[in-house]
Amino acid sequence: MALEVCVLGSGSRGNCTYVSSGETSILIDAGLSCRQIARRLEQIGVGMDRLAAVCLSHEHADHITGLATLHKRYGLPLFANRGTVEALTYSDRFADLRWNVFSTGATFHIGDLAVHPFSLPHDAYEPVGFRISCEGTSVTVATDVGMPTTLLREHLRQSSLVVIESNHDEQLLRDSSRPPSLIQRILGRQGHLSNEAAGALLAEVAHPGLSCVFLAHLSEECNRPELAVASVRHALEKAGHAHVEVHCTFPDRPSVRRSVSTCLTALPERQ
Repeated sequence: MALEVCVLGSGSRGNCTYVSSGETSILIDAGLSCRQIARRLEQIGVGMDRLAAVCLSHEHADHITGLATLHKRYGLPLFANRGTVEALTYSDRFADLRWNVFSTGATFHIGDLAVHPFSLPHDAYEPVGFRISCEGTSVTVATDVGMPTTLLREHLRQSSLVVIESNHDEQLLRDSSRPPSLIQRILGRQGHLSNEAAGALLAEVAHPGLSCVFLAHLSEECNRPELAVASVRHALEKAGHAHVEVHCTFPDRPSVRRSVSTCLTALPERQ
């Protein structure tokens, strides 16, 4: 079974990823406006009526902008863990939304998709990444990652396609005009992955069944697409994984679309 992925937008202006088995299509996060989500889906030939649900990774503004409108206008079911739901209850905008609450670490199903939410280190209430599986094929989406963890590595090793944060070039960040406190937060264990860290992680977990990587959440001030791609490609090639495609994602337009099929690894599946 093939899974198709397109990152509709990524970065501090909004994050939203489309994942589809053909039978079931979902969004991971809704950080773009509802209008922008509909427009970008249309650009890749997908109608709003194809969507089955939205899965929310955490409550930060760049992941929730279109959430309420998507739910109210299109009746899309919303999936989030208890920590994220409780973090959103402060706002009247989200007070009357109906939530499907999942437990982090426990697999749930949307149509023919098995969704595996797993904990990530980030400065939110209960942030998660998602590994989405269908008949032996898996993709992993982890757009806000303070640091690599054993759990993240396990899910990446089971995936044919990965959407992973490559937020900043560390030197550009240190040389930026940002306040020192913000720089330290970004560099911290609950902040964001650098290009170098993303490359090292991918080089460690890459395997013959990994065919494609999307680099997500690139800083517009402290990164450049060509730097991110070059850094990650170099790390993968040095580790003997030159076969892996590396693509950037963008804040203002959809990424390329990629379809992947079964990934066979020697590792047992874990949540």
